[in-house]
Amino acid sequence: MIYNGNMKVIVINPPMVQQNTVYPSGAYLSAFFKSLNCDVLWQDLNIKLFYKIFSEEGLTRIFQLSEKNALKMAYEAEKQGDEATAFNIRRYVSSKNNWIKWISFITDALCGCKKSTREKEHEFLFSPFVPRGNRMESFLMNLQREPCVDDINFLCTYALADLADYITACFDSEFSLIRYAESLSAEIPDFAKILKQVDSPFIKEFYLPILEQNKQTYLDFVQKKQDGDKRDGDRDKQNDEDKNDGDRDKLLICISVPFSGTFVPALATAKYFKSLFGDKAVVFMGGGYVNTDLRNFTDIGLSDFVDALSFDRGYGSYKNFITEFYNLSSKVPSEKNISADFVNRGFYKMRFFNHPKTGEKLKNCIEPLWSSDEFEKYENQITAELVPDYNDIDFSIYPRLCDDKNPMHRLWTDGAWIKAYLAHGCYWHKCAFCDTKLDYVCSYKPVNAEKLFNGLMKTACEKDVYGIHFVDEALPPAVLKRFALLNARYYEEHGKRLYFWGNVRFEKAFSKDLVAFLVYCGLGAVSAGLEVATEAGLKKINKGTDLDSIIGSCAAFKEAGVLVHAYMIYGFWYDTPQTIIDSMETLRQFFAAGLLDSSFWHKFILTKASAAYDMIHKTWDGGPEYAKFGPGLEAALDSWMHGQKLETKVTRWFDFEVPGPSIPKNLVERSIEKYEQENNNLFNSRKEFPAEDIYWLGTEPIGYGDQLTWIYLQEEMKIKSKIKNLSKLLWNLRPGCDEKDRLDSIKELKASPELQNLVKKLHYKGIVVV
Repeated sequence: MIYNGNMKVIVINPPMVQQNTVYPSGAYLSAFFKSLNCDVLWQDLNIKLFYKIFSEEGLTRIFQLSEKNALKMAYEAEKQGDEATAFNIRRYVSSKNNWIKWISFITDALCGCKKSTREKEHEFLFSPFVPRGNRMESFLMNLQREPCVDDINFLCTYALADLADYITACFDSEFSLIRYAESLSAEIPDFAKILKQVDSPFIKEFYLPILEQNKQTYLDFVQKKQDGDKRDGDRDKQNDEDKNDGDRDKLLICISVPFSGTFVPALATAKYFKSLFGDKAVVFMGGGYVNTDLRNFTDIGLSDFVDALSFDRGYGSYKNFITEFYNLSSKVPSEKNISADFVNRGFYKMRFFNHPKTGEKLKNCIEPLWSSDEFEKYENQITAELVPDYNDIDFSIYPRLCDDKNPMHRLWTDGAWIKAYLAHGCYWHKCAFCDTKLDYVCSYKPVNAEKLFNGLMKTACEKDVYGIHFVDEALPPAVLKRFALLNARYYEEHGKRLYFWGNVRFEKAFSKDLVAFLVYCGLGAVSAGLEVATEAGLKKINKGTDLDSIIGSCAAFKEAGVLVHAYMIYGFWYDTPQTIIDSMETLRQFFAAGLLDSSFWHKFILTKASAAYDMIHKTWDGGPEYAKFGPGLEAALDSWMHGQKLETKVTRWFDFEVPGPSIPKNLVERSIEKYEQENNNLFNSRKEFPAEDIYWLGTEPIGYGDQLTWIYLQEEMKIKSKIKNLSKLLWNLRPGCDEKDRLDSIKELKASPELQNLVKKLHYKGIVVV
């Protein structure tokens, strides 16, 4: 059959992931396929499922399906003397009409919708006739003050969490607000167990109906719309004929599976599209979970769901596949069939479970072609130029959840962030515990900062969302500086700018000067892997930085008002109780010194893609003896993040004997002093005056007589000088200044030793050197 139109691609983000914004894989795949002149339909089914459940219709169905089981559970709990559980379950069921009537208000309030009026917020907060659950009541009881309407987002967030608790307890034990059946898919999956979950009540009653409701959207997208007067029956008959007409060259279905908690819904999605389109569609899965946990998965049973797994970025893989099947320039299928030799050779980073041309089931998988100079080169080129495409997304419908008062924790869920990356991979990619053998870490490729900035600003203006969450493994400082400078210049010219944050490496590159510059240009928060807060531990994991550099960068971020989060790991292959306690004590000192806003402890898990795997997998038992440290580490951290018990000895957080810390009590304090001394000598360490690297970050200097005053980091600064036009010269050194005016100021600086001496005095009082 001759194909006489653009190739069609349907990109699906299945549930469950965080609710406040869309996962970015679909935006990048959309942009990629559009670059090949494909027609693309991208759907975020995560947010569609959210409203399928948390709506009047959804909750009505939930209670219809669960009430009998819930009352039985309450009866059994009461029989066993668990009055609290019995009361709580019965309260859900008895209050179901209240929950159903209030759910639209709850979601509207979290989306900032105008339908959620202030008056209704007062009622939801204070009325004794509104629904309540344990989490809501706990929040109100622990306020230690009278509640006010400013608490409404917290209360509505806990209302959703209470409903999720009921659904998990009484309807589907695998349900969660941000994942589904995660435990079943946590390692290389037991496919037989997972298959049972694909037909679970949650999937059958809530997720599949979403796909079915969108059926006509998919059909209309794939084929030209039938004449308006054609009967639906005729249209359905034509659809059935088309499903198996042998034209496999039309349609790609790309399902993103970023986490284990999205795998079961992804399988249900694939099964639905297989049923809808038959062999006419080629169904792929890709994403983080595929790249890691399914990398060696070869169970041919997957052929009932997908044709192939696409690994790593996917751009080279899809280009390879499309090139073999289609002549993109003329947009007609290639006349030649794929040769047996090519099938045996495989597609670049794709494992096929069905025959790539015919869709016939295979006895054994076609293994990927893991290396190709041609497609690796293409992949790097497209990676540098792609700008995520969010045209299909309405950010206003995503709820901004508030589940923690910690301001850094709030960032992840309280905001409809536009997600993007400044670089694919990590520019260090040598940490022993990390997946350094995999593309998402080891294949470092920075993007075109100008192109990305222009694209993201265009999206921000169109969607009225000006927050950017960079999802890099580690933001490269030089590219970040360029992006920030573009942001400052745009703000100067157009009055709009982006507010951004993301993951970094705590290292010397993030100096006091650079950080202040980045914050001036829009940076608001950073997260980073500290992992081990001891000098010896950093060397063992090959972190590529030292404790002084880490402390110095954290100090620089906090001085400039940046929110800072650190990821911690315990239970490494080399760990002992002493090393864990020493790392914990250093972390305590970080919080006591005000260097961190939040943190999180992870138990180390050895992966086959890590550098450490080859060294230790035959001799290391996984460190099960260290799991017992988890509760104490987490309890201490929860207190420290809220400014509590910072002076409590770290040994007191455990109910078993642990050694005392072996590090100095003032370790972090001494390092901060070293950091301050190094910054004070910055100009003296330069052989030449760095005029081109100087920027002014203060407010506009204003003068009276021979005195100039301005504000820098919220403090008033003053200087007396008789240098003519000093105010104008300094002001024209700001990042957003017109380039010609800035160059004029730099020229004056270079020509005047007097000006240079004055600028040195203004270092960290408005002047920075980057």
